[in-house]
Amino acid sequence: MDATTAPAPPPAYWLRDNCPCADCRDPRNGQKLFQITDLPEDLAVAAERPARTPSGAPAREVVWAPDGHVSHYPEEWFTAAPAGDGRTEADKETWTADALRDRLPEADWDAYRTDAGTRARALEQVLRLGFVVLRGVPCRDRQVLYVARSFGYVRETNYGELFEVRVERDPNNLAFTGQHITPHTDNPYRDPVPTLQLLHCLANAARGGDSGLVDGFRAAALLREEAPGDFAVLTATPVPFAFRDARTELRAERPLIETDPLGRVREVRFNNRSIGTLRLDAARLDAFYAAYRRFAAILLRPGLQLDFRLAPGDCLVFDNTRLLHARTAFEESGERHLQGTYADLDSLLSTLAVLRREGAAA
Repeated sequence: MDATTAPAPPPAYWLRDNCPCADCRDPRNGQKLFQITDLPEDLAVAAERPARTPSGAPAREVVWAPDGHVSHYPEEWFTAAPAGDGRTEADKETWTADALRDRLPEADWDAYRTDAGTRARALEQVLRLGFVVLRGVPCRDRQVLYVARSFGYVRETNYGELFEVRVERDPNNLAFTGQHITPHTDNPYRDPVPTLQLLHCLANAARGGDSGLVDGFRAAALLREEAPGDFAVLTATPVPFAFRDARTELRAERPLIETDPLGRVREVRFNNRSIGTLRLDAARLDAFYAAYRRFAAILLRPGLQLDFRLAPGDCLVFDNTRLLHARTAFEESGERHLQGTYADLDSLLSTLAVLRREGAAA
C-alpha cells in the first residue's frame, strides 16, 4: 500500500481518550479516571511501535507528547465493529405475518428457568424479532412478576405492579372490556415509555379474544419506501398523547416514528385511543393527517399482523417500542383473564450480555 492509499492515522484525542492503562481506567471497573479537558492542548503521538499483549496477541504501543504517557492497544481493537445499543432497526430482523406464522419464537418455561442457553436464546428473540412466547408458565396469581424478574425489574405504573386484563364493570381503559382492540403501543403518554410488556394468560375460554402483533419497524420501513415525505412528517412532528382518570393525568409529546441521528428507526408510538389534539397551522395539520392516515393504513394491512391465540400458561414478552399489539373482540360472558406487567429493555439487554459473557449460546 503506497502513501496515497494508506489509511489516515487515528485522531489523537480519540486514541488517548481510549487508553486502557491502569492510570487512565480503574482496573476494577474500567471507568475513566480523567476528564477530556485534562489532556494536553498540544497532544500528539511522539512514537509508535509494534508490541504484544500479556497473552501474546499483536498490539500497538503509543508514546505521547508532551507528557510521555505510554499506551498499549490490542491490534484487534482498531478493527472492532461499532457495538451499538441493539435498539434501532439496524439490529433487528423485521418480519411479516407469513414469515413467522409457522415459527413463533418460543421457549419452554422450565428449560428457560434452568438452562442458561435457553434463557439467552429466548431473550435474543425479544431483541431480534421483538417478542417471545414462554410456554408452560404456571397459572398462578402474580406469576407474571416472577417472569419479569427473571431478566430484570418490574416497571410499576399507575396500574400497579401488574394489571388484570379482564372485563371490568367500570373500565378506565378499553383493554378492560370485550371490545376489539386495533394495533397499538401501550402508554405512549409516558416518557420514558415502558419498553417491554408481558402478558400472562391465566384463562382464555371466551369466544374470540385472539392476540395479534404487528412489527412497527417493518411498517415504518414500508412508509419510508412508499411515501418518504410522509415518513419525514411523522418523524418530525411531536404528537401529544394523554391519559387521565380519577387519580391520574399523564402527558407526553413524541413523534409517531422516532429515529436516531443517523435516520434509523428507533421507536414507534401509535395509539389512536390516547392521541391528543395537535395545535398546528392548517398546512402542517393537512400534512400530518395525510401521513398519519397512510401509516395507519399500512399498520392494518392483513399481511403484517401476526394472529395467534394465547393458551393458559403462555406468557408473551414483547418490545413495546417496536411491536404493536391487538386483540379480537370476545364475548364478555366468557372467561378471559390475562395478567400483565411492564419492564424495560435495558435490564433484558444487560441480562443477555452477561449470559453471553458467561458463555451461554444465543
